[in-house]
Amino acid sequence: MAHVEMYLTTHCPYCVRARRLLDNKGVSYDVVDVGTDRALWREMRQRSQRHTVPQVFIDEVAVGGFDDLVQLEREGRLDVLLGLE
Repeated sequence: MAHVEMYLTTHCPYCVRARRLLDNKGVSYDVVDVGTDRALWREMRQRSQRHTVPQVFIDEVAVGGFDDLVQLEREGRLDVLLGLE
């Protein structure tokens, strides 16, 4: 199974949805809460080249936010990236 990291804030509805999507697939992931830590927020922006949460990384590759996860799911590519197939 792939290593998944998610940068998020606790009050973000898209973060909740991204977590729910991964939880429903039975995928474990590391959470990095950037809500109160500017250094972690900068780290997320540097790694992803984006400034919104959530930001999801699968095996060190930035795949984007919730909308990007949903698009990968619709295309049938998310399970492959996650190592579920």
